[in-house]
Amino acid sequence: MQIAEMIKSAGVVGAGGGGFPTHVKAQSQVEYVLVNGAECEPLIHKDVELMTHRSAEILDGLRLLMQSTGATRGVVGIKKKNGRAVEVFRGALAGTELEVLELGDFYPAGDEYELVQLATGRLIPPGGIPLDVGCVVSNVETLFNIGMAAKDSPVTHKFVSVAGLVHEPKSFWVPIGTSYRKLLDFAGGTTQSDFVMLVSGVLMGGFSTDLDEVVTKTCAGLIVLPANHYLVSRKTRSTEQMNRIGKSACDQCTACTEFCPRYLLGYDIQPHKVMRSLGFTTSGTDYWNKFATYCCSCGLCTLYACPEELFPREACEQAKTSMREAGQKYQQVKAPRIHSMKDYRRVPTKSLLRRLRIAKYELPTPFADGFPAPDEVRIMLQQHAGKPAVPGVKVGTNVQVNDLLADIPEDSLGARIHASLTGKVSEVTDEYICIITDAVVKSGGDTV
Repeated sequence: MQIAEMIKSAGVVGAGGGGFPTHVKAQSQVEYVLVNGAECEPLIHKDVELMTHRSAEILDGLRLLMQSTGATRGVVGIKKKNGRAVEVFRGALAGTELEVLELGDFYPAGDEYELVQLATGRLIPPGGIPLDVGCVVSNVETLFNIGMAAKDSPVTHKFVSVAGLVHEPKSFWVPIGTSYRKLLDFAGGTTQSDFVMLVSGVLMGGFSTDLDEVVTKTCAGLIVLPANHYLVSRKTRSTEQMNRIGKSACDQCTACTEFCPRYLLGYDIQPHKVMRSLGFTTSGTDYWNKFATYCCSCGLCTLYACPEELFPREACEQAKTSMREAGQKYQQVKAPRIHSMKDYRRVPTKSLLRRLRIAKYELPTPFADGFPAPDEVRIMLQQHAGKPAVPGVKVGTNVQVNDLLADIPEDSLGARIHASLTGKVSEVTDEYICIITDAVVKSGGDTV
């Protein structure tokens, strides 16, 4: 079986958050495969734990992806501060064609535009992808999954970190479809009853209070914070409130733009101009919206740069949606040119922790084994870029771990979904497939 087909069969997608089906990348031809081990979201430490404890599998995946893409160079990007992981990989790569790139402790070091430039000196064309400059970028867990796919082991588990207000912050493997409630239980429970969860990251992650939500192939973990935390008030504003505040308070200081990582790389993303589209200009949104086109939604403008604590990232997201719905496109004509102040405007992680008022939650999340198998899982059919997977099982079907549950829609971008639990299918909908164990069936929990 070809490597790309093997990856496709295993349902491997970008585990770092993007969820792009990896078999598509594996079909390209490039010079570089870049390993994204930057893990720049504050408080999440799963990738460094995986790199420290599972380097062999990651390197197996890297070599397979290089073989599939014809790449002649492989570069592993790791933050210099993560000394254990750097040491492990330097030792493993000694005498090989592969190398380690030590990254600074700034946010967002893991942005693929940033990583490509640091590793190769090349700038991706405006609106382009790494493939345009001969690169494929892959997260460390994605490469781990590629290595496991070569052993006929599909993606059924996710490596996550649980941090913040829990008794035992840790990183561990969990079956896909497991509830957040079970993750918190394994981390010793929360240290206070009134809490919220940031899912997969402080800046780019989502917000949840629902313990019955489930882990997907792209979930990096949970950060538990007090319900009255500063970030909660920032992330729960309605769109109407954000726009009203921005319209009345933005003084066009340009700080959001001057700290924007993509702007500093030379791309025409200018959040301060997008803020004008909120209504305090007669020029019209059609003109100002275009300056949001190259926004990567890293969140620095909203959560760090703006002195008025406004919401330029959210304005950029609205602008991109508006342009897409109107069929409008903007293409930067000039080639990107790195700003002379780029290296001096990087945002150190420590500064970001202080600004977001989360420095006291910055603790190790050590690797832990022994997560107890849940009694049931709810496996989402849409946990990747593209179309939802199409169920191939029915209620009452007995399944084993690794069994195929849902396949890629015909002639569509997507990823296969496999069983993460041995048991019986209890529910099949357009959104998910539920599996329950025999113990639940015997206790009367079967919905058949």
